[in-house]
Amino acid sequence: MQNINIQYFKTAYGELILGSHDNHLIMADWRYRKMRDRIDKRIQSYLSASYIEKADEILDITRQQLNDYFNNQRSSFDVPLKLIGTEFQKKVWNNLIKISYGKTTSYLELATNISKPQAVRAVANANGANAMSIIIPCHRVIGSNGALGGYAGGLPTKRKLLDLEQSLFA
Repeated sequence: MQNINIQYFKTAYGELILGSHDNHLIMADWRYRKMRDRIDKRIQSYLSASYIEKADEILDITRQQLNDYFNNQRSSFDVPLKLIGTEFQKKVWNNLIKISYGKTTSYLELATNISKPQAVRAVANANGANAMSIIIPCHRVIGSNGALGGYAGGLPTKRKLLDLEQSLFA
């Protein structure tokens, strides 16, 4: 069986689990989220691999880029990603990456962008299944009414991330 290298990464915004496999980042997710078990099972099952706590270059680069982001020194990421999910989920996640730093969009706009305007709920579910918080910026998706909606890292964290991104423009 193969290994997925993981490391726990404490930030001022909460604790993340970073994971890499085959020189790609596969996870930068909130450690204490509701769907933790389901996401871990999906990733390990898809890769036929298990977690092992071990440092590597991808995890080091990711940690540095996230620190830069938290310190307002980075607005995008360039670590190699491997998306693990259904084709629909990958389509949603690839569209999340296109949401500019400091901007937000709605679940409806996201559904429309992937030519599935009737699939707002499915888009929201795919958003919630994202295992690369911040790197794939699901925190930038809000309700059509301006409400924050859900977030794996919790609503206070979502608000803090949106505030962080807005502070660059203040």
